[in-house]
Amino acid sequence: MSHLDSTAGTALVVVAHHRADSLTAHTARRTLAQLEDAGYRVDLLDLHAEGFDPRMNEADQPDWGNRDKPYSDEVEAHMRRILDADLVVAVFPVYWQTVPALLKGWIDRVWNYGFAYGRSKPRLAGKRMLWLGLAGATSDDPVTEGMRAVLESNLSEGIAYYCGFSHSAVALLPDAEERPQRLDADGNLSVGAAVAGAEREAQYAEFDRRARKAVEGFLAIEAVAG
Repeated sequence: MSHLDSTAGTALVVVAHHRADSLTAHTARRTLAQLEDAGYRVDLLDLHAEGFDPRMNEADQPDWGNRDKPYSDEVEAHMRRILDADLVVAVFPVYWQTVPALLKGWIDRVWNYGFAYGRSKPRLAGKRMLWLGLAGATSDDPVTEGMRAVLESNLSEGIAYYCGFSHSAVALLPDAEERPQRLDADGNLSVGAAVAGAEREAQYAEFDRRARKAVEGFLAIEAVAG
């Protein structure tokens, strides 16, 4: 959690990965620094490190039909972190063209009825959302366009806009694997040899550049809208 004075507002960076040495965690750390440089006060929510359990339980939703119901203490704490944020950035690996269970469970448990949706005046109205998804597919794999469309439909339209966010965007970041993966002409998965040395350094430098550009582009749109 950064304690810098903020001129841009507060950003909640949510990272969903089980390893601290992953490219996802690395991208989240770089995004956090980038947001701080842009003037945001940043709250880092590392779901795995904080021991978040993605499974919904009865305490989270004791009376579904009552939109003013008390939620579990854990869920209430996460709700406050979302309410305190002007911008939410989720950083995650793309699993089966969607978010991993850890992030999906956070949405299921915390973006609950009565809090994130179910009101004519949404509590999350006016907030902005950026979804940074890391994909193993290569940039030139035709599957990436379909993956991006699926994620945009599910995450922006199906979740963020449904919950009143004023702006939501998906930034798909391919080439996240050491071994290049693409579908061949017959639809079979082709996995190449792992890159190493200078080639690997160049690959990840380019990945970092694209991730930074995605965040810059999102913030630029927000600046124009503001």
